[in-house]
Amino acid sequence: MPFDLTFHGAAGCVTGFCARLTTDRANVLIDCGMFQGSKTLKALNYERFPFDAEEVDAVLLTHPHIDHSGLLPKLLRAGFKGPILATAGTRDLCAVMLPDAGDIQESEVRQLNRRNQQRGRDLVEPIYTVRDAKRTLELFKTVKLGREVDVAPGITATFWEAGHILGSASIEVRVETEEGPVTLLFSGDLGPGGRDFLPDPEGPTGVDYLVIESTYGSRVRPTLDPASRRRLLANELRDAQKAGGPLLIPAFAVERSQELLADLQILTRDGEIPEADIFLDSPLAIEATEVFRERGWSPVMERNPFEDLRHSGRLMFLKEPWESDRLERLRGWHIILAASGMCDAGRVRKHLKRLLWRRDATVLLPGYQASGTLGRYLAEGASSVRIQGEDISVRARIRSLDIYSGHADQGGLVAWAKARQPVSGMVFLAHGEPDGLEGLRGALAEAGFAPDKLAIPALDERFRLTKAGATAVAGKARILPAAAARPDWHNARARLLLDLNARLDALPDDAAREAMLAALARSVAAGAPVDVGQGGAPAPAAV
Repeated sequence: MPFDLTFHGAAGCVTGFCARLTTDRANVLIDCGMFQGSKTLKALNYERFPFDAEEVDAVLLTHPHIDHSGLLPKLLRAGFKGPILATAGTRDLCAVMLPDAGDIQESEVRQLNRRNQQRGRDLVEPIYTVRDAKRTLELFKTVKLGREVDVAPGITATFWEAGHILGSASIEVRVETEEGPVTLLFSGDLGPGGRDFLPDPEGPTGVDYLVIESTYGSRVRPTLDPASRRRLLANELRDAQKAGGPLLIPAFAVERSQELLADLQILTRDGEIPEADIFLDSPLAIEATEVFRERGWSPVMERNPFEDLRHSGRLMFLKEPWESDRLERLRGWHIILAASGMCDAGRVRKHLKRLLWRRDATVLLPGYQASGTLGRYLAEGASSVRIQGEDISVRARIRSLDIYSGHADQGGLVAWAKARQPVSGMVFLAHGEPDGLEGLRGALAEAGFAPDKLAIPALDERFRLTKAGATAVAGKARILPAAAARPDWHNARARLLLDLNARLDALPDDAAREAMLAALARSVAAGAPVDVGQGGAPAPAAV
């Protein structure tokens, strides 16, 4: 009998990965991630699942990042009771990440409901709570790499090293059919290889279907050894110190923060960078660091590079909000690592609000910034941004250093896919924005993969699979494909307000400002956009 593969997340975008395998005997999810980026995408987190959670037999979890695991507590609330199969490293990191995500949900909803009450709007509930997250942890069942495990009737799985973060895995799924077994390999997020902190990604050969991430599908990065990576980081640190003010590094709490701290420790020990007080301002990153200290053995380095990361004289862990608030009093050279890595949540927004306008401050973006995120706008050179309802001018030095990415680039993705050959059926490209998806499709075609077997699924698109091939099945998507990976009208409104304020400030006097606002008011009332000239007179084009 044929079976179905449906893409419920990270289809046309880089977040919210969730694939569903449906046979006549079982219903299995591969990941259940939270959408991040534009408000249009994030709104999907609050909607009902496009499937019945009570009918899901099991979840196979590639790794603990929230865009892959973040809706597991919501799945439990919706009636899921089956096992969540994951490596021990993934389970231990989820034990700190999921409750933290629940705490963020509760905190942000409290703030939103205060604003909703003031505006006369309906109150909302969090997607899930800390209690829900802790209950979800009880469903985890750990697996070991390379060992086949039973998942559901007619379905088994084998986990393979993905080299992305601690505990990450690609998952080989074997489905028994009347035609014989059909194998699918889900890459999860693949590491770039050649790192000293993590092994290179691996996987089986000769699968029927391949699902591969495409985050950097259109990008080729220079090959760096660990010494070169630290040298580039040291250059940025020295330049930030010369600017005279603090260095803020928005960093993901898991893996990125620990790797940066380990490199900072090595550079300081070797006298390569100016000594500085280093503040890890993320309760989640602090808890995750304990997991790395326990499980972070590196076969390349033949030691655990994270075991010495602990609170010390120059490295300080800030757990409490009041400890974070005290950083506002500091002046001069110091380093702050705060989550989130894309600047869209957590304590980093508070630091950005107080530092972005300072010319002596530096903000170093050490990894990928998804479309529609504050980090992407900063990376693209925005002169002003809107943070929690406030307009902030950007005068700080904004630097990007894409040498700590946990994702393979185009060359790495193609090499990994080729090593999995022969792939008899379709190759599905997921977890990428349009340029990454198309870039990887072109590169795979050049590498010998048949172009007609390279598919880019849309959100909620379903495919019927057999041993002989795959057929797309018509269905209804929750959002249009074009809305999955681009900034939405919320982003456009924020940009318009910033531009309007800058335009008003540039006008010569209050009379001109009043004329401009009057013209805009007439435009809104008439329902037709207009442009206004420097003196406030309407012009024929759109604002």
